[in-house]
Amino acid sequence: MTETLVQTKPAPAAAADDAQKSLLRFLTCGSVDDGKSTLIGRLLYDSKLILDDQLAALERDSRRHGTTGEDLDLALLVDGLEAERQQGITIDVAYRFFATKRRSFIVADTPGHEQYTRNMATGASNADLAVILIDARKGVLTQTKRHSYICSLLGIRHIALAVNKIDIAGYDQAVFDRIVAEYMSFAEGLNFISVTPVPLSARFGDNVTVRSEHTPWYQGPTLVEHLETVDVESDAAAKPFRFPVQWVNRPNLDFRGFSGTVASGTVKPGDKITVAASGKETTVSRVVTYDGDLAEARAGDAVTLTLADEVDIARGDLLAAPEARPEVADQFAAHLLWMGDEPMLPGRPYLMRIGARYVPVKMTALKHRIDVDTLEHFAARTLSLNEIGVGNFSTAAAIAFDPYVDNRETGAFILIDRYTNATVGAGMIDHGLRRAANIHRQALLVGREDRERLNGHKPAVLWFTGLSGSGKSTIANLVERQLHDRGVHTFLLDGDNVRHGLNRDLGFTDAERVENIRRVGEVAKLFVESGSIVLCSFISPFRDERRMVREMFSAEEFLEVFIDTPIEDCIARDPKGLYAKALDGQIANFTGVSSPYEPPEAAELVAPTREKTPAEAAEMIVAALDQRGLL
Repeated sequence: MTETLVQTKPAPAAAADDAQKSLLRFLTCGSVDDGKSTLIGRLLYDSKLILDDQLAALERDSRRHGTTGEDLDLALLVDGLEAERQQGITIDVAYRFFATKRRSFIVADTPGHEQYTRNMATGASNADLAVILIDARKGVLTQTKRHSYICSLLGIRHIALAVNKIDIAGYDQAVFDRIVAEYMSFAEGLNFISVTPVPLSARFGDNVTVRSEHTPWYQGPTLVEHLETVDVESDAAAKPFRFPVQWVNRPNLDFRGFSGTVASGTVKPGDKITVAASGKETTVSRVVTYDGDLAEARAGDAVTLTLADEVDIARGDLLAAPEARPEVADQFAAHLLWMGDEPMLPGRPYLMRIGARYVPVKMTALKHRIDVDTLEHFAARTLSLNEIGVGNFSTAAAIAFDPYVDNRETGAFILIDRYTNATVGAGMIDHGLRRAANIHRQALLVGREDRERLNGHKPAVLWFTGLSGSGKSTIANLVERQLHDRGVHTFLLDGDNVRHGLNRDLGFTDAERVENIRRVGEVAKLFVESGSIVLCSFISPFRDERRMVREMFSAEEFLEVFIDTPIEDCIARDPKGLYAKALDGQIANFTGVSSPYEPPEAAELVAPTREKTPAEAAEMIVAALDQRGLL
């Protein structure tokens, strides 16, 4: 997610005054070409914060890129990217500062295009109020609803509903009333405290900073009057103390502090605090800043805390008030805004960042998808780009969190694709799941080492992957035959066979393929615990799922065997007649035809079937097991 900070610098005297004013962070959002950038340009222009050289540049740019004829195109004050100016849309998130006599403002201009919804979410995550623009000609659109729902999810409780381009609609009150009624009907299902409608023309300034003579029927405040007076004071300081540790500060042997920003509450020397994950308690000794120690730090302050005791604390830990601790769990329910081009698949492993901590995570169940037009819930197996859903998540280790409605700082997370490192999801935690709190592992009298000694060999997983028709099952069968003849305990899990029993309820969509491999990995793990060598013959087309299974085992226990057969050879063989049906459109989601296959990048063993017969490939694999000391 990208951001651009573009600040119009106030005069020195004005800057001193601004420091004494309250600050309102808000964003503009809505659909494409609703006038967001023009509105911000109007606010800057009317606030007289545009310097002479900026005004001259705006005049030149208006002639070159403008869309308002001979008039200044105020949108160009914010649309700084050349691509934005050429297309007439906002791509990036641009932040601007301006001030009036009563208040200071930081406004985020966010993109309206559906493709850049992730950038809009970035702007909304730090805002206290949203100005949602609606083009009076078009009315309430799907993107208007999507942005409103995201604002609600991200904790924004105050909305200024700016019905823009009212001039083009002839300043018609009926148009305004119809749009407001439609939006209010939709917003009833959201968690807004206030929605203030304003009819305006960003281009000509009607009802932006001054009341318009063209709308005598409108008796409410101008947009700026509303922004100056709306009460959005944060109660973060009144909430329980939360301090995500961003850095362990150890400049020398005599100083050990923990740096970060106070997410909520207050802290001062002498306060008792606890490490949420471990439950260890200690006392704050000092609250340190670059300018000296503080008597008290409040929400939003960046400080370093020193403690009275040597407590094990690392980056990513959450310090909290002992009397009001956050939840600590490895399972939770959450809303998720999906931002990835590839769909979200339950069961696929992702990397989760919450605060400064990174932990592997999976969505174990997608409970439903939310239709942003109607707010109805629908059953779904996956989430596509910009879709919003609710699901259950499981992390590799317990994490500390608060529900997002209670604390925006400690209840938010992002999902990262482990292969590309791209941010693919933004999540808001609803509550923890304690379903496994009373389940404990049973101690066994016979352990894995006992079974290894009895068997006379080490256990392992041989994971055969390749296209349908590549020869996986044939080669795996030959390998098992040789191992069996040598007295090795084995079991072969074949893709077709498990779908007759264990996985008979699964189809072949991407999401079901992920669940298919997850279940097989768990079964293979049981066979390894029994001391056996388990041979798994599965297309397993996705690298992420093969990585998921690999991570269930130690490095010496898992060998990926890539049966490297070109697809044209597989089509020519077509032993089951599947390629012919797939190419004829009779089979959907067929790997290599209508669904992708991602070949391994670093398989332990590669069997090129154009160079080796199945028997030769099997000999090679058994020899490799010998060399690794597994037999």
